[in-house]
Amino acid sequence: MENDAADVAIIGAGIVGIATAAHLAEAGFRVVVFDRSGVCEETSSGNAAAFAFSDVLPLAHKGMIAQVPKWLADPLGPLSIPPAYFPKLLPWLYRFWRAGAADKYEGALTAQAGLMKLAEAAWAGLMARSGTGDMLREDGALELYESEAEFQAALPGWAARDRFGIDYTHLGRHELPDFQPGLSERFVHGTFVPGWKTVADPRLLGKAVWRYAEGLGALFIQGNAVRVEANDTGAVVHLSDGSVHRAGKIIIAAGAWSHLLARCFGDRIPLETERGYNTTLPVGAFDVKRQLIFPGHGFVITPLSTGLRVGGAVELGGLRRSPNFARSRAMLEKARQFLPGLDAAGGREWMGYRPSLPDSLPVIGRAKGRRNVFYAFGHGHLGLTQSAATGALVRDLLLGQVPAIDLSPFSAQRF
Repeated sequence: MENDAADVAIIGAGIVGIATAAHLAEAGFRVVVFDRSGVCEETSSGNAAAFAFSDVLPLAHKGMIAQVPKWLADPLGPLSIPPAYFPKLLPWLYRFWRAGAADKYEGALTAQAGLMKLAEAAWAGLMARSGTGDMLREDGALELYESEAEFQAALPGWAARDRFGIDYTHLGRHELPDFQPGLSERFVHGTFVPGWKTVADPRLLGKAVWRYAEGLGALFIQGNAVRVEANDTGAVVHLSDGSVHRAGKIIIAAGAWSHLLARCFGDRIPLETERGYNTTLPVGAFDVKRQLIFPGHGFVITPLSTGLRVGGAVELGGLRRSPNFARSRAMLEKARQFLPGLDAAGGREWMGYRPSLPDSLPVIGRAKGRRNVFYAFGHGHLGLTQSAATGALVRDLLLGQVPAIDLSPFSAQRF
């Protein structure tokens, strides 16, 4: 079976693909989006719901490398690598280590900060146009430290944010209850970030943005894209059911599976999968005032309209291993210690696949040697945050306009 051609085919209906579809539909393109599951039904449904516009430090520069040996010693800690997967991961870990070098710092920080500034403006515009502004929560975030040493280690990162005008306030122990009543006494410092935002529920936001795009003519087809092709006359999407769909241009926004499709165009992109876990507790489990961040433990607690989400951490384990929900339960147990009185009953466990590149920067731009194939993936923990900006940048490329920021740091060919 062969179908009529659209102007643009987008592979992936996560939040990046949906935000891109909305921007392109606004610009008058005939857009069709393909996804094996549905709109924001996989990783985009279970994220931490943050617009983390102040999170400009690449992971390799957050002191993470120094923490790796300690974390790996704890199989349920913030970072885990299944022993059988470690050999396969070694090339990616080497690139991650190299990304933390001093000579890489300035470029990565500047690129990330520029994308974040654009992301905040792009989301403000898209929410206004799509009528989703009532889903935005502007309560800020509270980062919490259990020792003076942990707090002191975080200060250089906060100082780096000063250069980009990011507002924050350091707090002493006695000030913490004003920002979050009921915290454990174990926390000795905190940092409040007023510009940090969250959304009522990321899955519901994604579906609402899709309804807006759909109202502008975008179409959705459920199907698993197994192969993509492109030449000077157009592009072709092959689905696992044997159907063939033509388009003038293709955008690959398939999250953790994107690098597999990029190989069709000769791009070998070192994308790895951060398997993230969470438990969403019923509404009323605890009165959390704003997102709480526990950097020493690698997870957050987010109040949603649909419950209280406890999740995060990183398991570098690829796409095929079965979930290890002991990681969800370990975070939930810590949450009970950090918030005495938390009702941990009735939670829903979840795992998702974050698409992570070694330098923490996504791939945004053209495929190698193709004028009509574009990439929009690899955002790691920041897919929700950066999705509207990514959509706006891809739209500019398709329109032949100069993008709002320099895209060379995000090129697929940088590797």
